[in-house]
Amino acid sequence: MTRQPKDDVDHHVARWADFFSDNPDYAPEVEGALVRMKNIQRRVRRSDAAAFPDPEFTIEDYTTLHALMVQPYPTEATPAQLAEATNVTRAAMTSRLDRLARAELITREVEPQDRRRVLVRPTAAGRAAWERHIQAGMARDQQLLSALSPAELKQLNALLRKVILSFDS
Repeated sequence: MTRQPKDDVDHHVARWADFFSDNPDYAPEVEGALVRMKNIQRRVRRSDAAAFPDPEFTIEDYTTLHALMVQPYPTEATPAQLAEATNVTRAAMTSRLDRLARAELITREVEPQDRRRVLVRPTAAGRAAWERHIQAGMARDQQLLSALSPAELKQLNALLRKVILSFDS
């Protein structure tokens, strides 16, 4: 059996293990897994942020269009639904929608049956911007996990799914 090279997390876990050597509650494998998952997420966020250097179309613009395109009722949503899907306040979503409307990437229309309700829809230009950026994002994601074989990715997904499902029990 070949030894895996050590990464920064191994060194972090070893330092903690020395500190907690008398504590039976310290679980080095749990610490290592959680720190590695956080590191992966941080790298994803940095990579995504770097992919949007143009102030005319920001990562927030993309995130809003993405929520509009993939939420449960694709191609139309209320501002409140989009705020919830993107985990921002309604005021922040209004600001985002103002930007996207000015850029002609979305439309906002008052629903005829309920004039209090506004429906947001992507324009053809909005769909095109989303499609362009989703393709680039998928390429970044695949590059990020390119160290794993297809079988290893399936195994990783199975293990992570098991953890996620345990939250409900």
